[in-house]
Amino acid sequence: MPGAIQGIPLDILVLAVAVLLDLTLGEFPNRIHPTVWIGRTVSWGEQLAPRSNGGALLVGALLALLLPGLWAGAAYLVGQGLQHLHDLAYILGGGLLLKSTFSLRTLHRVAARVRALLLAGDLPGVRAEMRSLVSRDASNLSPQQATAATVESVSENLTDSFIAPWLAFALFGLPGAFAYRAINTLDSMIGYHGKYEYLGKVSARLDDLVNLIPARLSALLLLLGSGILPGQRVGGAWRVMWRDHGRTESPNAGWTMSGMAGALGVALEKEGHYRLGDSTRPLEPRDISRAVQTMYLVAALGALIALGLIFLRHEFF
Repeated sequence: MPGAIQGIPLDILVLAVAVLLDLTLGEFPNRIHPTVWIGRTVSWGEQLAPRSNGGALLVGALLALLLPGLWAGAAYLVGQGLQHLHDLAYILGGGLLLKSTFSLRTLHRVAARVRALLLAGDLPGVRAEMRSLVSRDASNLSPQQATAATVESVSENLTDSFIAPWLAFALFGLPGAFAYRAINTLDSMIGYHGKYEYLGKVSARLDDLVNLIPARLSALLLLLGSGILPGQRVGGAWRVMWRDHGRTESPNAGWTMSGMAGALGVALEKEGHYRLGDSTRPLEPRDISRAVQTMYLVAALGALIALGLIFLRHEFF
């Protein structure tokens, strides 16, 4: 358990440093980004997987258990080494490590670029930029569909981009944050039907499990934000969230996406998959800005909760 400086738990300072680094510097270069390294270990495991369904399921289960444990163990050892050096080394080094497990500024910047391209009428540019936000084919997206997809991406990422890794850090320190990021990376790379049906099955279920509480907390914070932010309706957010949260294949993604749709009074649709909310008005680029405002308010509230959990962990455990 990390110590404290003048009664302030070190992990509170680590989280503060990590958030400051994210907001000022953004993402690390790929060559030194721990999440990219996690992705490489997933790719190596994928290459070793047999093609038979049973073999792929077994290897996928091993990957889902071993890789988060491996990265949690590495984070623990590095954290212990930093603590032995000096409290300041742990605060700064831990902040750098923790920053690599979440992202606020990058999500904002990509969404803002899509909005700017939409306002400029640059549809080819919009479609090209959408590749960094969504996994769906963006080559034929209309401006309305691109706006919807961007709002969906921002609202869905409230959970796995920052709330979930912050909660994992608050409860379990750096090992928890890295274990979460490994689980989420596994799901994002192989947790799909089709080619990865068996290899990614356990990873997808594990990701669903670890996001159960963070997704619902993110939705609750979004609901609170919709009662504060201009252009949003808390009544609509609650009604649509409660009605539509189960319409997505994921048991978690629908909570924040449907809440955002209701707060804005729009419909968010992925053709052939789901439709969330009521189309009381057409989507507009400004809705992307509203979604980003919600993201920052949810982040602020989520950070306060994480800080409180860190303090409780330090006091009682």
